Amino acid sequence: MQIKPLARSLAAALSIVVIAGCSSTGGTQDGDSYGSQDGSTTGSSTSGTGTGSQYGSTSGSGAGQQADSRIPEVRTIYFDFDRDTIKSEYESVVMAHARYLRANPNAQVVLHGHTDERGTREYNMALGERRANAVQRFLNIQGVSSSQMSVVSYGEERPAVNGQDESAYAQNRRVVFNY
Repeated sequence: MQIKPLARSLAAALSIVVIAGCSSTGGTQDGDSYGSQDGSTTGSSTSGTGTGSQYGSTSGSGAGQQADSRIPEVRTIYFDFDRDTIKSEYESVVMAHARYLRANPNAQVVLHGHTDERGTREYNMALGERRANAVQRFLNIQGVSSSQMSVVSYGEERPAVNGQDESAYAQNRRVVFNY
């Protein structure tokens, strides 16, 4: 049986459409399209709840519900151990800062990256920088000008809480928005 040229062209076009529809957008399996600074992911665990494709979303909840003329009240977001990916629970906080910065183009923010005390000093300085850079990239994707943001890493040098238990460690793994 011989396939007619029109049917063959239709089959080829349908195959291309299916392949294009299934192609990746470049993110990782957990929805992280920003990863770490060098393009690799840090840590070996995933939370099981992806961040999804909420980067383009302009709807907010919680901290994101306030007026764009005021600096958002929540100025600290927290990270998992040895990770530089923004947790989905803090996306609304970062979105609120993005709305504020877009509405106030003269506003400047310094993103302070911090870690807990585990790891070498050099590693923690780099991890704090990767965390702050992840927030900067997220804000940049949301339309915030790069000229409005700068990054500083303090690594383990400025703990929010002293202690050597998981509770203290969790509070020290953070990025602080400093206006």
